[in-house]
Parts: sequence; structure tokens; C-alpha cells
Amino acid sequence: MRIVLCLCMLFGSLVHAQNKEVLYDVTDLPSSLLLNPGADVKYKFHAGVPLLSQLHISAGLRGASIFDVFADDGQDINTKISNTLNTLTNKDYVTLTQQLEILHVGWRSPRNRNVYFSAGLYQELDLIAYFPKDLAVLAYRGNQDFIGVPFGFSSLSFAADLMTVYHFGYQRRMSKKLTFGVRAKLYSSMFNIRSTKNSGTFTTIETPQGNNIYQHIISNADVQVQTSGYASFREDEDDEVVDPTAPATNEESQDVVSELIGRAFLGGNIGVGIDAGFTYHLEDQWTVTGSVQDLGMIFHSKDVESYRAQGSYVFEGLETPITTRGGQDILDELEAAIPIDTLNTSYTAFRPTKLYGSLKYSFNRYNDGSCDCFLEGEEPPYQDAFGVQLFSQIRPRRPIYALTAFYYKRIASFLRTKVTYTIDDYSPYNIGFLLSTHFNKINFYISANNLIEYSNLVDAQGASVQLGFNVIM
Repeated sequence: MRIVLCLCMLFGSLVHAQNKEVLYDVTDLPSSLLLNPGADVKYKFHAGVPLLSQLHISAGLRGASIFDVFADDGQDINTKISNTLNTLTNKDYVTLTQQLEILHVGWRSPRNRNVYFSAGLYQELDLIAYFPKDLAVLAYRGNQDFIGVPFGFSSLSFAADLMTVYHFGYQRRMSKKLTFGVRAKLYSSMFNIRSTKNSGTFTTIETPQGNNIYQHIISNADVQVQTSGYASFREDEDDEVVDPTAPATNEESQDVVSELIGRAFLGGNIGVGIDAGFTYHLEDQWTVTGSVQDLGMIFHSKDVESYRAQGSYVFEGLETPITTRGGQDILDELEAAIPIDTLNTSYTAFRPTKLYGSLKYSFNRYNDGSCDCFLEGEEPPYQDAFGVQLFSQIRPRRPIYALTAFYYKRIASFLRTKVTYTIDDYSPYNIGFLLSTHFNKINFYISANNLIEYSNLVDAQGASVQLGFNVIM
């Protein structure tokens, strides 16, 4: 149990949102259109190399690190686990984001050069799980030292989505100052699990008569876990008879992959969403941008199975029984007190909406004619820019915010960079860097943040990497 709790605490301290601050508003790259459909792009056509145009992975740590618990410093590991448990709160959480762009193309309208279309398909995994502080304390330390202290079931909160996203974008330059864009999205969910609105408490009290008699009170408990895309896999495993002497095969894993692929191509639970964004030039050198992403929802009606424990219960005993030292499991105690019902009710899950905004000052315009990176008849672009960006994302308990300062530089017509410094709720420093190469029509870029901490990933507070290949004309 202590090993499980230790891992839970470490993962519970992971915090890193889907903020792509290094890539945002880098209009040289087609992937910037996925962050702001109103990004003021100048090219006539782009095509991402299939499966290679964008790969994004991010994760991070807050409050504690693997080094804090497993460092070879001579300190007892139980003491380090206890210290870490004291440090973490219900506001800490684990989040993992992964995106793989499968297809992405864009083209300028042959009828109207002010209109740019884009379309594509990408796969996304998004997971968030808040650290269940109350339940972790109860599981690790028991309730003997917490007489009269309520432990809230609301500390249990998590959600995970595995899906593919089909999208089509329309961008129009409304005037020399304003460019506006929208993107329609169709979600095909392969797997979803969520438990975000739990309530109720568990409290141990001494009875008025004393005599070391305790009452254990589960009050107004309402704990629910919703799933879609899971029940069919579980039923297949239950129905299968396995010969333990037979050699292992890959049949089962192949069946799972085939099923997930089918769901990816519109065979899963369907949802709809929209992105919108703009670019507005206040003056020749001052630019304001803004966008909203994933304003939408997924309707889960296929392969749905939910588990719900609801009610109140009081039981008495001479001891405080909820303790791992006595070999008892809190989950077994709760299940014995309040039965778990299995439901097949449809549910709707809202997407974690993201908001971006920026203010940029550009200077040092190209003047040697060496940059073939703008539309005919327009002024050459600027080589340098600096500014600030804002980011926010809606999450189950509260929004996440981040503030970024950046500097963008075209070192040459074939080489561009961007450096960022980000401050959010969890980190006072986060340095990011992007490098983008343009040889003829071939583009490659790579970006990463939290660069300072890459020297010791075991003690790192976060990491995010993104790269891609594109053809741009």
C-alpha cells in the first residue's frame, strides 16, 4: 500500500497544462493555425508530412518530485513519503497531454486571396487526476489520529480522454488590420473515464458514553465513476478462457488495437466543437491576437458503464478500523458499507476549453529581397518581435492561468527562433525555445520548455516537447 501511495503522490504532483506558449502565434508554422484559426499566415499552401507534421508530449511536476522520495540521501523513505504527503494538497494534480497530427493541409482560395482553408485529423490523449489528499491521508495514516476530522470524498477527481479530432478551418482577412478564423471540429472518442463531482464525508467520532467506543460515519456519500469504451473490453476479458500452460500470443492486444482504430474513424462516441480566433493590427508594428479552442462536448452513449455508490451509513467499533497497518483497505470498507451500483446511462462530457491572447511589437523589416515568405504585393515581414501572451484552460476544479514573455527572431530566411519565459500558478520560471528551419519548401521545427530543468529530469518540475515536418509554399 505504501508503494502505491508513493506513486500516487508523485503522479499527483504532476502539473502541466496544454499551454503551447512556444508555438503560439508563430505564423511561419502551419501548426499555429490549430492554436488560433485567425493566425495571419502568409503562405499559399501547406501540407504536413503524415504522422510527422506535429508530435506533442507534455508532463510536469509540482510540490514534489521523484528525487524528493527516492534520493539516496540516507533519510528513511517512510519519513520522505510522510513529508511529501504533508506538502501536497487537493489542488495538485497529474496531467498528461499527447497529440499526434495524422493529416493537415491548407490552401488559399483560388477565387479570393483573402481566404485560407485548412483541414486535417489528429489524435489526442488528455488526462488529469487531482491528488486525493483526504483519501491518501486516511489510507496511509489511518483515522486514529483524526478523531472528529471529516475526510471528504470530493478530493477524488479525475478525467481521461482518448480521441481523434476531425477539423476544417476557414480564415478570412476582413481588412488590412483584421483577420478572423473559425474551425469546426468533430470528435470521435475511443475511451473516456471521469469522476469529477463526488461528495460526502467519512468521520470517526467518540460516542458520548466513552469507553473507547467509536462511531464511523459515512455521511451523504455520492461517488460516481463514468466510463465509455471500457465495458466491452472488460466483458471480452471475462468471457475468455485462458490456458495458463499455453504460450503467450498477441491476439488480445491486436483485437484491442483494431477496436480502437475502428472507434478512431468515427466509430466511437461523437462530439462537436469549435475554435475561433483573430489577429488585429493596432498599428503597423503593434498586433493583438486572441483565440478560444475546444468549445464543445462529446456525447457518450455507446459502450457506457458507470459505477455509483450513494447513501449514508454508521457503524461502531472498539477501535478505529480504517488503517493500512491493520491490513484493511479503505475501498473494501466503503464497498461493504454502501453497495456500488452499475449503471448504463448516457452522459455528456465538456471539452477542457482553452483561451489564448497576445500583444506583440514587431520591428526590423526585411529590406534585402532575400525573404520569399510573403504574398505578392505585400510588405516584407519583420525580422524581430517581442511581447506577452496570456493562457487559460478550464479544468474540473478551477481554471489554469499562465503569463508568457517572448522574443521572436528571423536569424535568416531559412532559420527562425522564439524564446519564451513563462510564469504560472506552479512555476516562477519556465524558459522555452523554438527552432524552425526552412529549406526551399521543406520546414522542420522543434520546441521545448522548462529547459533549465533538463539537466536533472529526476528532479524536474516539468517538460514539454513538440516537433514536426511540413511542406510550405
